[in-house]
Amino acid sequence: MDEHIERVLRLIADEPGRTTDGGGVVGTLRRLCSAAARSLPASGVGVSMIAEAGMRGVAAVSGPPYEQIEELHFTLGEGPCLDAFASRRPVLVPDLTDGATHRWPGYTAAIHEHGLRAVFAFPLQIGAARLGVLDVFRVEPGSLPANKFREALTFADVAVTTLLDGQEQAGPGAAADGLDEVMGQRAELFQAQGMVAMQLGVSLSDALARLRAHAYTQNIPLGDVARDVTARRLIFDSDQS
Repeated sequence: MDEHIERVLRLIADEPGRTTDGGGVVGTLRRLCSAAARSLPASGVGVSMIAEAGMRGVAAVSGPPYEQIEELHFTLGEGPCLDAFASRRPVLVPDLTDGATHRWPGYTAAIHEHGLRAVFAFPLQIGAARLGVLDVFRVEPGSLPANKFREALTFADVAVTTLLDGQEQAGPGAAADGLDEVMGQRAELFQAQGMVAMQLGVSLSDALARLRAHAYTQNIPLGDVARDVTARRLIFDSDQS
């Protein structure tokens, strides 16, 4: 076994479990994120699932505050995570004040409010298959040292293996243990998108923009907004700003 992978697997195995970790793939990914946050020069780490068909959701984070931070990519529809997935290459932003505002205006402003100053996004992929992205966050600007960059890539490789192994155990047509809820959130968002489009008489893309704007201004996850819409606890109308 590659020595880098062996070391990362040992770090994950030694990571203390939390009562909220659960089992299966999600539990392993949560321990992976926690181990990565401890080993890398990072304040937090997250893993997001992104499927070719558009399904996406936050699978695991190193700590509760990063659930909302990782969700920002999907709420705002922009950021290093989505760019890394689309380009199939790591997106490295050692200083968010250096040009990031022009590239991701909404995302940069939002993540600054959380006190973060650097983001490194590593696509989770094997061959032509793309599974998601591993995001590394820092509260101070600065590049990852070469050895830590290599280690981040290894954490991403192990995340890919974890996802593939989990899917293999789940069998055809089923989601890996724990990931059905993650990907189900996107299906709920699609339904909410259609409902808002009907309520406002707008396109699906405009409906999604309204959902994202509501989530951002109310400071709640996009998935929660979608859930309120589908449960008819939240109704959009043309008089809303």
